[in-house]
Amino acid sequence: MSTEQADHITRWLPGARLCADMSWNLVDTVVLDVESERGRFVIKAAGPGNHHIGREITAHHTFTECLVRTGHAAALVEHDRSANLLVTRYLDGSLVMGSEAEFDCETYRQAGVLLRTFHDQAARIDAGWEAAAVAKSLAWLKKPNRISESVLASVQDILVSHRPQPVVVVPTHGDWQPRNWLVDQRNVKAIDFGRFDWRPAMSDFCRLAARQWSDNAALEHAFLAGYGSEPRDPEQWRVITLHEAVGTAVWAYQVGDEPFENEGHRMLANALDLF
Repeated sequence: MSTEQADHITRWLPGARLCADMSWNLVDTVVLDVESERGRFVIKAAGPGNHHIGREITAHHTFTECLVRTGHAAALVEHDRSANLLVTRYLDGSLVMGSEAEFDCETYRQAGVLLRTFHDQAARIDAGWEAAAVAKSLAWLKKPNRISESVLASVQDILVSHRPQPVVVVPTHGDWQPRNWLVDQRNVKAIDFGRFDWRPAMSDFCRLAARQWSDNAALEHAFLAGYGSEPRDPEQWRVITLHEAVGTAVWAYQVGDEPFENEGHRMLANALDLF
């Protein structure tokens, strides 16, 4: 953390001591589990070029209350947007990813219920979302990457020829998957709203479709039962999965996460098959 960020923590959380460093160590975001005179909290801090802390602060100020009041998400207690710093209450539970709960249908049913609660808070028509998404994917493709020339050409052709349409957007988590779920006595909870934004609801299905659902249809069925409907229009879904694949393959290469990069390449192949 910077000196400014550390000074904030000293004021906000007197006597703070580190319980665990929960950072992923891929980008410059630090996530710390701390105990203080005020209780137990999670600190998230990032460098000046990181946009995820600001997104998470916005999420907490606007749409997380529906999950916080039922104990399914952590409450924001302190923040400084200019310092890229926030503090939330500690949320009991263990990470779903890597546990038995990751392959339990009940986990996905509950995750579907929580996501539907989050999505249902608001909706609006966005005439520019698709055009902005295409522009963003084309910009990603101009960055250093290891996408083959043939795949790159196919993706660019699809994106350039796509005719954007107005879409319905809702508040989305942006990374809805077991890595961002906790399980506490079989109760599922949500963490990390750092990719919060207004998007089509189906965009929150992308990570699950690329990973857990690809090998286990029962998990997908359980999730949809909890969510209550199937929001994936085939035409819109294939474009959204392509955007997600492009971002994954290029971003993962930039941060040196080779397994995630390989997943991005698999996602690209699967997305292109939909066309």
